[in-house]
Amino acid sequence: MGIERESGGPGTAGTRPGVESRPAGVPRAVGVVWGLLILNTLGSAGAKTVVPLPRSLMQMVTMGALVAAFALALALNLRLRIRPSAFVFLLTLLLVPSVISSGILESGFGALFRCTRLALFVGTLWLLSRWWDGGLTFVRHHIRLYFAVLGTAAAGLLVSPGTAMPEYYGGRLVGALWPLTPPQIGQYAAVIIGLTVLLVLGRRTDRTSAAVIIVPSLVLLALTHTRTATVGMLVGLALAIGSLLLTSAAARRFFVWGVLCAAVAAVAFMSALETWFLRGQSQENLSNLTGRAKVWDALLAEERSTAEMLFGVGLGDKSFGGLPIDNSWLAVYLEQGLVGLALVAAMVLVLGGVALLRPPSLPRACAIFLISYCAISSYTEAGLGDASPYLLHLALAASLLALPAAPAASLPTPEAPRRQVPRWSRDGR
Repeated sequence: MGIERESGGPGTAGTRPGVESRPAGVPRAVGVVWGLLILNTLGSAGAKTVVPLPRSLMQMVTMGALVAAFALALALNLRLRIRPSAFVFLLTLLLVPSVISSGILESGFGALFRCTRLALFVGTLWLLSRWWDGGLTFVRHHIRLYFAVLGTAAAGLLVSPGTAMPEYYGGRLVGALWPLTPPQIGQYAAVIIGLTVLLVLGRRTDRTSAAVIIVPSLVLLALTHTRTATVGMLVGLALAIGSLLLTSAAARRFFVWGVLCAAVAAVAFMSALETWFLRGQSQENLSNLTGRAKVWDALLAEERSTAEMLFGVGLGDKSFGGLPIDNSWLAVYLEQGLVGLALVAAMVLVLGGVALLRPPSLPRACAIFLISYCAISSYTEAGLGDASPYLLHLALAASLLALPAAPAASLPTPEAPRRQVPRWSRDGR
């Protein structure tokens, strides 16, 4: 459904009814909606905070943020003008197995609550799709808002270093003001570092502003010791910059220097890098992915009915036997079954396929980075089947891959009626 201009208003003369036209601009309130979606996906469980926050209060804040986001998006788009999006369509279809499995109440009434949350999340994305035109507006919102979230983690580190780097997390950085886990902080830092680097290469921001974002984020990423986020960022950036090599001299220079610096660092700081990467763990512990492999084996070995295999057991807290699953594909298989697994795989494949078919550009490079990052992180992090930061990253990629709205088509101007010349004038009488 396209965006239409109102007939009868100024500047609309000759506009064909029903023809999609480019919105005049993205309202500032759209950034507020995006920020509320980010707040909703921060979660309410994690590390201990300086001031203990009741979980019920945090859940009220996060769920209230989602309701407010939907209401504000609806107020901004009262005529329900949306843009076609295969990603959001597949995400909408994912509600079907979620509702079917959650309606059985095998996972309790919390499953229905999570279904409602996912439905509001998807509905808000549909309303925001009106402003998806392949531009970088939502990228800037993404960077600024997640940088603000990282600011709370940095503030907590300054206020209470002991609480921000507790022993029960192995001295890794956590959120001391809001309960953010090390993987969360690492994910946010890695994503905004990658996007900011691409904006610099595309000359969409100056180096000083970029350094203000990149340097503190790198420090926080290092303090989290998050291997998945680091690998995802590096691989995603390599693929994204590689997509620009043929069209951008800056990308070629950055790629060459990046390879040289990586080679030097690998030789000069091999021992320090290995220590950081192992995080004090043994090779055996690292090989079974810090105990994740045991949970995965148990999950796959459990017997299931046909209905559970097809539609899952309902949306839950992404755990099995009281332990986190930490794998998006297995979490979707458990909660939404094979049907949900096929839909999530289709979402990622469709986005990746569209990105490959688009001509080289900065928005395409940003989308490739986000898709690559989420694909890599999905192996050791859950979140592709429910409202989460990973779905927000993919939604941002979908907005970057959307084709610009065509300008409003105008009807041909009718010819002015030819002036009738009296016969006596033609005859010269």
